[in-house]
Amino acid sequence: MRVLGRTPHPTALNAARRRRELAALGDDPTVDVLVIGGGITGAGIALDAASRGLRTVLVERHDLAFGTSRFSSKLVHGGLRYLAAGQFGIAYESAAERHLLMARIAPHLTGSLAQVLPLHDDGYMSRGAYIGLGYVLGDGLRRAVGTPGAVLPAPGPVSADEVRRLAPGVRTSGLHGGVRGWDGRLVDDARLVVAVARTAAGYGARVLTRVEAVAATGDGAVLRDVLTGERLAVRARAVLSATGVWAGGLDASVRLQPSRGTHLVVDAARLGAGDVSLTALVPGSSSRFVFTVPAPHGRAYIGLTDVPVSGPVPEVARATDAEIDMLLQVIGTVLDRPLHRGDVLGTFAGLRPLLAGDADEPSDLSRRHAIIPSSTGVLSVVGGKLTTYRRMAQDGVDAALRHAGLPALACRTHEVPLVGAWPRARLGEIAAPARLVHRYGAEAPYLSRFGGGPDAACGVTAAELAWGVAVEGALTLDDLLDRRTRLGLVAADRDRSGPAAASAFGRAGVDPVGDAVAAE
Repeated sequence: MRVLGRTPHPTALNAARRRRELAALGDDPTVDVLVIGGGITGAGIALDAASRGLRTVLVERHDLAFGTSRFSSKLVHGGLRYLAAGQFGIAYESAAERHLLMARIAPHLTGSLAQVLPLHDDGYMSRGAYIGLGYVLGDGLRRAVGTPGAVLPAPGPVSADEVRRLAPGVRTSGLHGGVRGWDGRLVDDARLVVAVARTAAGYGARVLTRVEAVAATGDGAVLRDVLTGERLAVRARAVLSATGVWAGGLDASVRLQPSRGTHLVVDAARLGAGDVSLTALVPGSSSRFVFTVPAPHGRAYIGLTDVPVSGPVPEVARATDAEIDMLLQVIGTVLDRPLHRGDVLGTFAGLRPLLAGDADEPSDLSRRHAIIPSSTGVLSVVGGKLTTYRRMAQDGVDAALRHAGLPALACRTHEVPLVGAWPRARLGEIAAPARLVHRYGAEAPYLSRFGGGPDAACGVTAAELAWGVAVEGALTLDDLLDRRTRLGLVAADRDRSGPAAASAFGRAGVDPVGDAVAAE
């Protein structure tokens, strides 16, 4: 499938394409760039390299967005918290990359989100002034990088009545007003990863999930097809590891200090169903917050913890009881009806691949990224954050070109729209329901060709499930439920949707393969 003629090759990922491209790689196992890891960083590197004309292969031992990339707060941060920490370079970079995502790269997957901090009780004026100043500084970054006010409005104070209107679940006793700022939001972080990977495929990259790099050096790797067990030796001019918190598995010299960010999933109605991020200051802190984020399927997310993690890195992180209690307690300080354990429909947690440093708290560690060469020649791209994935990828490919002695080809990804991208002001022209437009963009009308089976829970249609199999590379039921639709975030939704997901594979004439991680 071609996307508005923007890519020279088809962008659809599926089981048949995977088989063809694995076979072709076996016939000619020489490439320019081998990327290990199918999260947002790896997908971004694959797109950057392929769009420069380099022969590129991406391998991922599980599925696209399997690890940290699907467990974010679903925000496109403008760098406000980095300003507070004095990290001005990262703050500016975040604002600049947010602008590119919202204005050009993925307008359909992004939007504005009002962040409302209610001001209660004594000391509200000083708190409001402090937070308001931070919002003003962040707005200065927005203006500096050229993001128009029509996309992200200017911040400012709001009255108590306006706070109650915007966030109906807010605690009214002692409410004096609030401060409203703005940031970018993602419809779905996993969808962003899939869109980047598909766009990379459209520029000729081979995107191979369920393929593991069992050994790697700077000039190649031994790959194993997880589905068949077959092995393949690949030669590469440059090898980049984008494996996040698992980077030490390929290069023991990489020093990371992971931290766990946990979120809760609740019914949006329990918060009053407002379409803003209701924000609460963590007691004893001037820069850490717990906040709500409107989510698909009538849900809302509540996050975010920042807990140091030591020991072996799990395939999938889990929320702890202490984190759940902390999030409920802090957000409860700004709610009229505090939440309880029974309100929690699900949880999710991701591990941030932070560079090791001297900070006392994980939240104080730098979010900068780094390109670390190993003694074997593998380049590890580590650190960073989802918002700045494109710049991380650019720096990684630049380093690979220097390492391999290849010509210094210019990066193009600042001007490359992702599959489905359409001008923000014209999204209403797309002939499809708004919910689908904000998930599939200009491709939304094509979903109608894939109907005919049972729908899943929460209004997810049979066409969306079939699209995930035929176009978005889902090979297992988990791929479809946990990463293409996110129904797996709530166990009850997942259970109700299992038969519909199986039917989608059946209609495509494809047997879903066994899940690679039984404990997922």
